[in-house]
Amino acid sequence: MTAYSILDLVRIRENGNAKISLDNARDLAAQAENWGYTRFWMAEHHNMPGIASAATSVAICHVAAGTSKIRVGSGGIMLPNHSPLVVAEQFGTLDALYPGRIDLGLGRAPGTDQLTLRALRRHPGSADSFPQDVLELQALLGPIEPGQRIRAIPGADSNVPLYILGSSTFGAALAGQFGLPYAFASHFAPDYLYTALETYRSRFTPSEQQKTPYAIVGVNIIVADTDHEAQRLATTQQMSITHLLRGDRGLSKAPIDDIDTYWSIEEKRQAQRMLACSIIGSPDTVREGIKTLLSQTKADELIIVSDVYDHERRLRSYQQIAEIMTALNETTHAAAGQPA
Repeated sequence: MTAYSILDLVRIRENGNAKISLDNARDLAAQAENWGYTRFWMAEHHNMPGIASAATSVAICHVAAGTSKIRVGSGGIMLPNHSPLVVAEQFGTLDALYPGRIDLGLGRAPGTDQLTLRALRRHPGSADSFPQDVLELQALLGPIEPGQRIRAIPGADSNVPLYILGSSTFGAALAGQFGLPYAFASHFAPDYLYTALETYRSRFTPSEQQKTPYAIVGVNIIVADTDHEAQRLATTQQMSITHLLRGDRGLSKAPIDDIDTYWSIEEKRQAQRMLACSIIGSPDTVREGIKTLLSQTKADELIIVSDVYDHERRLRSYQQIAEIMTALNETTHAAAGQPA
């Protein structure tokens, strides 16, 4: 049985704005909890005109207020940008408002460029203390110790669950060492997916939060009635990656008929490498793709990006993905219940 969740990039579209994007995220989460999705995550990115989730904890609050049971959280908070105490207070407050529904995924990348790093007052070497910062944050969210003089209020004794995010073996090894769930960002950086999963599982040490390894795999999935239409919808994300390669962090663009007229041969090569962990097509095509991915990764959970420009079409894509995952899980459950 494989859990399935959503990573929403909270894209700002052409002819749109941040409010529309945040309201669409909230609407998607409200629909998703009825389709069986486990969690809904948003990520911290700064100085990006096409993404509306820079103030991630505020965006989480907006989405959590419009839902009732789906877990809502960060995928992730870039911890070196913040003091552990501030993050503990923010997520402790979210947990106080929405108890038992808040996740805290943590990354060590900046989520922006070098110039913006300086505007964030981030020290160039702040990522080096990421392991210590994770432990400090965990302690601030954990039980109050005798004589403890600094407390996160709210936050102390909330035990908001932590998740380590990464795209290399560093985060995988750390998550294993600390006994935390691990989410791999294969939706945009798939090169080390299998190596990282092996590292995580081989180095896992049980903890109070997590007794056994729990691996989450990021994947781009778009479902439409036909393979051709799904591939056309996928050009929105392909153009966004092309802009990123060009140093242009623009707004999300409507899909086009021929992506090869948009990018150069080298841009195509780089974009396809970044988007290699993508399953695009009709329900039958996507079903087979998901089965293959699960067989290869043994993922406990998929966290899915369906970067479709039109909101209604995006909702439909996520609904169809849920239908496919439900059917696959039912098949797995039935097979497990049969005698050997």
